[in-house]
Amino acid sequence: MTTYPIFGTMIFGLVVLVALFISSGIKIAAQWEKAVVFRLGKFISIKGPGLFFIIPLIDEAKFVDTRVLTMDIPKQQVITKDNVPASINGVLYFWVESPEHAVIKVQNYRYAMSQYAQAALRDVIGGVSFDDLLAEREQIGKSIEQIVEKESKEWGLKVTQIRIMDVDIPEDLKKMMSRQASAEREKRATITKAEGDKLAAINLSSAAKTMLESPGAMQLRTLQTLDGLGNASSNTVIFALPVELFELAKRFSKEYGDGKIKTPS
Repeated sequence: MTTYPIFGTMIFGLVVLVALFISSGIKIAAQWEKAVVFRLGKFISIKGPGLFFIIPLIDEAKFVDTRVLTMDIPKQQVITKDNVPASINGVLYFWVESPEHAVIKVQNYRYAMSQYAQAALRDVIGGVSFDDLLAEREQIGKSIEQIVEKESKEWGLKVTQIRIMDVDIPEDLKKMMSRQASAEREKRATITKAEGDKLAAINLSSAAKTMLESPGAMQLRTLQTLDGLGNASSNTVIFALPVELFELAKRFSKEYGDGKIKTPS
């Protein structure tokens, strides 16, 4: 009498175990994921995105993110070609082009890319001068990108871009650069002022020649200057008269001041 309930319970438990076994083989890959499937340790296919099935206990699926990945290049202590110490960090953009190679050919592709990018950054920076490092960041990033992409291509990875972020130098070197920049700006300002004075002198010389050729030019220039002063009461106008004119007036006063014309004896 009690055999049927026990048998029924065993059947129910077996059904549950089979259902769990089958359900463990159901996998879902997101839109940005690919699943690298291995059967008894051997690669057989790439699944996803979406729903797919693997044989439990026999198949194994490793999910790979195929989106563009962003990875920081930690700050590196480097010495430039002209022996200037600097600390540099950057950022690396890449994506998995071949999930099969990314899983099979390299143990941890994220860690491998990080280490290789750091080594390439030190090698490239060591071959450029400090001035080029500050002025040619984009070109240096492309040089590092070419080195990293050459190796990572075999790992099934595609480098999108490498950017140099911060360049940090010692404080004493920053002060020296600041003084150099200040001296350079002062030099340019002095040269600009000298060129302006030179042009002004040339224009004044040309204006003087023009006035010398035109007898009435000086009078017209004087009238123009007086007109520009305006009619404000606070302005004081000073006329510069030649000394010879005063001597002539004094002599005229002595000879003709008494109303008699002196004749030579």
